[in-house]
Amino acid sequence: MNRRALARLLLAPLLLAVQGLHAQGYASITAQLKAIAAAANDAGRDSASANVKRLLGAILGSDTAFSARFKDVPVSQVNAPDGAFRLFTWNVQHSDGSFLYEGFLLVKQRKGQALYALRDMTDHITRPAAALLSPENWYGALYYEVVPVKHGGHAYYTLLGWKGFSGVETRKVVEVLDLGGPKPKFGAALFPAEKPRSLRQVFAYSAQGSMLLRWDASRKAIVLDHLSPTRPELAGQPAYMAPDMSFDSYTWDKGRWRLERDIDLRGPGGRPYKAPPKDTP
Repeated sequence: MNRRALARLLLAPLLLAVQGLHAQGYASITAQLKAIAAAANDAGRDSASANVKRLLGAILGSDTAFSARFKDVPVSQVNAPDGAFRLFTWNVQHSDGSFLYEGFLLVKQRKGQALYALRDMTDHITRPAAALLSPENWYGALYYEVVPVKHGGHAYYTLLGWKGFSGVETRKVVEVLDLGGPKPKFGAALFPAEKPRSLRQVFAYSAQGSMLLRWDASRKAIVLDHLSPTRPELAGQPAYMAPDMSFDSYTWDKGRWRLERDIDLRGPGGRPYKAPPKDTP
């Protein structure tokens, strides 16, 4: 028996043990996520969320974190196509209609990996479109899609997220994750249509509605509903903003997300375009 085969034989019991521990952890995390929704009060919800953080952190803090599978665990997760990071987010809705977001960012490094707990500081971020943020100062959201782009050899990861905000207002977020420094950063000046240039895009609308925000691979664009007030005199009030049956898009062009308004979302031959499902976690 050669050395490689012998090493595999010796490691097999250890790998099976790790997989068994992970399976137990997945079940416990799932139970605690369900407990958040089932809790009778905010204290119970916060306690269950703290348990999720402890259990998930234990798995993501292990050497096998990048190979751990969370297939049936009901937590929002985004994995970079190039393997650079894994991102896990969940939230707690409180009795007053407000939301608290939690998460972990696992980043691959030249030697090993780094795990960052995300701290939701939404209440302290007064100008979210203009703020350069960090894992410790995070504009919380549930991320459901990642669009990697490059400019000058530098990689940016554009994240699409859902953000329940209050009992009357919901938000969608186009966030940018930048791993090109000693610590991860949230936000980058990739939106030239805004002056001053925004570091992320935030769309606020009625909690009674839904908003399309998806990457459309066939168009190579982020496609989104255009929001308008339900009545002209209600302009600027998010609780009365809703999709107006027109669409906009962001296309990556010369190192920036270029906004195109009122795009035609019809298929070839004039057939109506079948939009991706409107994501509302």
